[in-house]
Amino acid sequence: MSRPWWKEATIYQIYPASFLDTTGSGLGDLRGIISKIPYIKSLGVDALWLSPIFASPQHDMGYDVADYRSIHEPYGSVADVQDLIDTLHRNNMRLLLDLVVNHTSSEHAWFKDSRSSKTSPKREWYIWRDPKYDSSGTRKPPNNWKSLFGGSAWQFDEATGQYYLSLFLPTQPDLNWENGDMRQAAYADMRFWLDRGVDGFRIDSMNLMSKWPGLPDGKVVDPNAEFQSGAEFFASGPRMHEYLKEMREEVFDKYGTGDRDIMTVGELGFAKDEQSVAPYVANDRKELNMVFTGDIADMDFGPGHKYDRSDFHPRKIRRITNLWQMAMPKFDGWNAVYLDNHDSGRSLSRYASDAPEHRATAAKMLATYMMTLSGTPFLLAGQEIGMANLGKEYGLDAYIDVEGRNRYNEILAARGGDHSTMDDFMRELQLKSRDHGRLPMQWDDSPHAGFTAADKPWMTVNRDYPGWNVAGQIGDPDSVMGFWKKMIALRKEYKELFVYGGYRPLDEEYTGEMVLGYVRESRGERAVVLLNFSDAEQTVEVKEYQHYAVLVNEQCGVVEGRATLSPFGAMVLYTA
Repeated sequence: MSRPWWKEATIYQIYPASFLDTTGSGLGDLRGIISKIPYIKSLGVDALWLSPIFASPQHDMGYDVADYRSIHEPYGSVADVQDLIDTLHRNNMRLLLDLVVNHTSSEHAWFKDSRSSKTSPKREWYIWRDPKYDSSGTRKPPNNWKSLFGGSAWQFDEATGQYYLSLFLPTQPDLNWENGDMRQAAYADMRFWLDRGVDGFRIDSMNLMSKWPGLPDGKVVDPNAEFQSGAEFFASGPRMHEYLKEMREEVFDKYGTGDRDIMTVGELGFAKDEQSVAPYVANDRKELNMVFTGDIADMDFGPGHKYDRSDFHPRKIRRITNLWQMAMPKFDGWNAVYLDNHDSGRSLSRYASDAPEHRATAAKMLATYMMTLSGTPFLLAGQEIGMANLGKEYGLDAYIDVEGRNRYNEILAARGGDHSTMDDFMRELQLKSRDHGRLPMQWDDSPHAGFTAADKPWMTVNRDYPGWNVAGQIGDPDSVMGFWKKMIALRKEYKELFVYGGYRPLDEEYTGEMVLGYVRESRGERAVVLLNFSDAEQTVEVKEYQHYAVLVNEQCGVVEGRATLSPFGAMVLYTA
């Protein structure tokens, strides 16, 4: 098995707008990130992943790129990025950028050229189609696909009389990856950053780059809705793997010399089974290093939509964990291990507990889970101090993300505009909104959590910050941060076991339904991991492991072959 740097790395994700404001704008910036490199390094992490920093009108927080070679002005400049890269490298750390190449902003020069006329050389750089007309002569979109943010996925352009495809916002037109000139232009923009020392990319909406020929109508699953998902025809199309192989051969592999090895992790939507995922990450296919399958962040999504109710149960995380830990070795793939990101509510509030009596223990339990699995762990800034969702006391005005607000308005309209009928939706928003993962970092107990000196931060600061901040934990080995540091160091010390070792699940019949258990094994070493995902004490018979040393013990104990786990407790038993 090859051992590139990224297999043993722990990655720290930063949402730039929310990390640290050094200019008084109310928005985080690159100088703020640079100033905190000593802090980030002290955690033991090996690389940073920045959510988009490129020039953008910010209709979707930078996931609408207007220029891949410029930086969103409030964040800083290309020179600041170079300073960040150089400072990280001096500290033996690396930088990953967020690469958004399924779509651009409608303000990108490519799209402005494309929409200027039907004969534009860049017309075919995007996906344009003629309208359809019903029996009464009413103009209709080319197909029935629904945008991921609501409404039609097609936008009509009056000037040229055609529709363009935009699977997200109307201001995010999809690129046409079938066009070779467009692909080469995208590759040139990737090289622009690799030439400056960037160490890899997280590729946004990666498997949407290939659509199915003919763009057929999606299956009608909601007869009452005009527009349908269409995902079966806009995700993982027939040329997807061709594009990734080309991208790797023409771009990434040309920079992967010595210990540099460019790292790639793709966001893989609408694919959550072994057969679909394997081709993307099987080592011999030379496509991606790893993918985010999304299922771990979707465990409480409802049957019809994210904001439908489907409560979390430990069986869900048991199934997903067992699936990927056991599947990847079959085809020499590699896991991306995560619980939180910028597109999700905080896992502490969704899958464990942010109640005062459980919060620290629950945060440590989730850290134990992440750091004892095979794969590359990704933690979101704030996870290391136990940041949580906004509480139930926050109303709709605290939420600003376009995805959640659009869905609220869509459901509100279907219910006749009566806000008093929306309590069920607000419950789900308070759990799953993307805003929770984008809350400003909580540095100390000064105004706005030390994030900004501006009168008004760009978004809501969680009012719990006086009790949950970096300054209050940084010197405390018993804090959530102290535990994360311990677990990151433990993973490095026992890398043969936790990074590269085998995985064996402990069945629910053995652990009980509320405890997730598994065994990690490597060359005579063995670790037994027990994680209590409930607010009640749990016991597990461990007679065959009772003589093992206790490597991790958060509110747990073993007496006469019986492990007792406190609410949200975690235990790791070890022998060699």
